[in-house]
Amino acid sequence: MIGLPSGTRVWIVAGHTDMRKGFDGLAALVQTALADNPFCGHVFVFRGRRGDILKVLWFDGQGLLLLAKRLERGRFVWPQATSGSVCLTPAQLSMLLEGIDWRMPVRTQAPELAA
Repeated sequence: MIGLPSGTRVWIVAGHTDMRKGFDGLAALVQTALADNPFCGHVFVFRGRRGDILKVLWFDGQGLLLLAKRLERGRFVWPQATSGSVCLTPAQLSMLLEGIDWRMPVRTQAPELAA
């Protein structure tokens, strides 16, 4: 994952999106559906109907970046809402892109007694 500048907000666009959309279509969706500016430096994440494809739209100050990822097995964890957006931390975005349930990550090892 590309390192995001501090203060960058990550928004998941709830519901499903037509994955045929490119830069302009997704930027227009941010403007109309979310009433937000796609050129503000925030990261916007979209998921396809089947749930195995994500697209990430980000303006880095010079131009728009469009990243896509398709899982070979499984589905990306997505909110149940059909409209609106959900704010994530950059760490949750990393988990989402790895196919991990970002809503309630489970620690791999419980702490042991110190004494």
